[in-house]
Amino acid sequence: MDGNSNNRVEEGNFSQSDTGADFSTLPEACIVYILALTSPPDVCRMRAVAQWLLPAVESDALWLRFLPDDYQQILARSAEPPSLSDSSSKKELFFRLCDSPLLIDEGKKMFWLEKRSGKKCFMLSARDLAIIWGSTPRYWRWFSVPESRFSEIAYLNDVCWLEVKGVINACMLSPRTNYAAYLVFNLKTNSYGFEDVVVKSSIKIGDETTARRSYLKRRMRHRRELHSAEERIPYPTQRKDGWLEIELGEFLSRGGEDIEVEITQLDSHWKRGLMVEGIEFRPKDNL
Repeated sequence: MDGNSNNRVEEGNFSQSDTGADFSTLPEACIVYILALTSPPDVCRMRAVAQWLLPAVESDALWLRFLPDDYQQILARSAEPPSLSDSSSKKELFFRLCDSPLLIDEGKKMFWLEKRSGKKCFMLSARDLAIIWGSTPRYWRWFSVPESRFSEIAYLNDVCWLEVKGVINACMLSPRTNYAAYLVFNLKTNSYGFEDVVVKSSIKIGDETTARRSYLKRRMRHRRELHSAEERIPYPTQRKDGWLEIELGEFLSRGGEDIEVEITQLDSHWKRGLMVEGIEFRPKDNL
């Protein structure tokens, strides 16, 4: 006999521990408490192999633990019909907030939940950012595009001084969570001034500032032409929604401090063709 057989739980008898205790006899509240210590994907996997877990897995008491404490206040900031608060169950509400980002604050922000953890994610639209000369048509234009859920994106006509800033308060984010900020953008085919030009970004929280460098566009050239230091500077990655993104930095959400994110490119390079959708904040390597 396999010496490990006593420590194994058979798929069809998931409720039976190696000590003979039958977990299915526990009160539903206890089972909910135990399941809430895992994650939404773990709960769904356990539900697939243990029918007796169904009442706890489907209960509002469990999925309320995965929803953020302030979810009702966030829903109240949305004007999107129909109201998500009318969802038939908290489980349905959780997955709707994961799969269908919600426009809030007069459509200037977008909110959703990360499915694997239930952590909060936000995007500040271009209209919610401070863009230097953003209100001057000579330098920036504003219009809608079908690939964005926001009503407007910012389009760079022609500048040599690029400066974009965004601010979010840590209270809006999930506490004690490692977040990263990303610039979400695209470049027109006729864009110029960004090929292998270093863009600087920084994240400031109180008196602490972290900085990094990145590229927004890669010039087509042989890899041997690049110096080793240049190779370590990241380039954008393609997103599933068709936009590009570049990580601007990461931080730990704590307290009620403002998180200030800034992107700058201040040399003499004239630039054109940048389309800014916004700055996104989402969890990274959760603690």
